[in-house]
Amino acid sequence: MIETTLDDGTPVRVRHLGPEDREGVAEGYRRLSPDARYQRFWVRSGELIGDGMLRRLLKEDPGNHAVWAVLDPARDYPGVGAASWWRSTEDPDEAEFSCTVLDGDQRRGVGTLLLARLWVEAREAGVRRFVGYTMPENVAAVRWMRDTGADAEWDGYKVIFRWDLEDLDKIPPTPPGAALAGRLAEFAGGEAPARQNE
Repeated sequence: MIETTLDDGTPVRVRHLGPEDREGVAEGYRRLSPDARYQRFWVRSGELIGDGMLRRLLKEDPGNHAVWAVLDPARDYPGVGAASWWRSTEDPDEAEFSCTVLDGDQRRGVGTLLLARLWVEAREAGVRRFVGYTMPENVAAVRWMRDTGADAEWDGYKVIFRWDLEDLDKIPPTPPGAALAGRLAEFAGGEAPARQNE
């Protein structure tokens, strides 16, 4: 478990999720608005996260898959966001990154915190690239992915983003990019690229 703070100074804990967190993950999905469900899962209602998906999501598979959550211990319901990475079976150098943040906790740095934590873990496992997907109408996600250094391509249906986990110089000097570089340094125990602090 990692103790840190969000951009607004709120103390939070960041930790792995496992099978024992099943009810919390299901409850987090239920707390998403229809718009948030659509932007993240491309459906507006229903119990998308059923038993099979929960088992698959929370199954421990070190080196190939992990789920992390940001928790606010001061709340009755502590979860504010979670993210996962899944190594590709076709290309072991690549892993899919996906992230969900509760509606009221967006724009507080939760997604960037999770991207950095998973970035460090996946890179240590030998992953060289993250790939992420979003709908083009999810303008906030598109902007955030670009501002954190992901390259984008359009396949006619969705926007596909790829982050190069090995080349930190590709992280742009945008506010989200600087935040990502700082979090990467925090979690890797090093220093952020010098140009991010200029």
